[in-house]
Amino acid sequence: MHPGHRFAAVCLLAAVGLAGLPAGGAAAYAADDDPSWSVAPSSGSGTRPAEDGRPYFYMEGAPGAVLEDTVAVTNPGDKPATVKLRAAEAYNRADGSFAVRDSRGEARPHGAGGWLSFADDEVRIPARTRAEVPFTVAVPDGATPGDHPAALIAEMDGRKAGVRVHLRVSGPTLSAVTVEDVTIEGDSISYALVNRGNTVLTPKLAVRADGLFGEVLDRAARTLPVELLPGRKVTLREPWTDRPAFDSVRVELTVSADGAAADSEAAELRIVPWAAVAGGGALFAGFAGLAVFTVRRRRAAAAFAAELQPQDGERELVSAGTGEKQ
Repeated sequence: MHPGHRFAAVCLLAAVGLAGLPAGGAAAYAADDDPSWSVAPSSGSGTRPAEDGRPYFYMEGAPGAVLEDTVAVTNPGDKPATVKLRAAEAYNRADGSFAVRDSRGEARPHGAGGWLSFADDEVRIPARTRAEVPFTVAVPDGATPGDHPAALIAEMDGRKAGVRVHLRVSGPTLSAVTVEDVTIEGDSISYALVNRGNTVLTPKLAVRADGLFGEVLDRAARTLPVELLPGRKVTLREPWTDRPAFDSVRVELTVSADGAAADSEAAELRIVPWAAVAGGGALFAGFAGLAVFTVRRRRAAAAFAAELQPQDGERELVSAGTGEKQ
């Protein structure tokens, strides 16, 4: 390994599942009801070997460097095992979960997964034996600085196990995250997070909402269960089951991460109980109709009564006639 390489510890989520693999640390990836074999970083090699084993590979080098490490494949059974090894690309699913793109039978990965090569892609391991398999990571000359996550996949008889590879290309780093597309949908707040830097981020989210009569929601910043890879955009939802039934609110989301400036975006919503409004409108219309009917009926009755009253001339004749009879 090149003596000029500097390997620093990073605070990343080590216990994250790979696509289609059990969640957990490197040893846990291979754990199931039949742990006939396991794969993990070799404890006797690598940048920072540990007596209790490493949960993942961490490697750092400049563009053009060739990095070396060793993966250990253990067969505790009483029969030989043949395990196939390959590299895979790491990415975020739309919901923010971590996954790898297994390129078995397809073209070689284009990203960091394509930089990784094994001394032997297929390893036959005798019973009760551990095989140490060297591999290299050839960082391209034009590789951009920052984090380039990948994964190492082992497979035998349809059973897969994986180990994370945290690879950092030396050079300037930038941590930047933004929050976008904030909308209120039903009892939740939908939003998107975008990693605009070149480092892996573990974002934090704070939520605040103010209505016509003051604050209606205030959630302090908390760490999200997301490992946001460089250049990735994920869409998440924040539950809001106790929102007001009638109000005009402004909801503001603020996202932050270690080393990154905070970013905020807001959305406004008028919450109107249309069922109640419709019911009240119908009731009002009923009362209004009754009032109009009552007024018209009274007017008609008054007009009819007026028609029955004698006119002025008729009153005079009646009076004159009455006088003659006397």
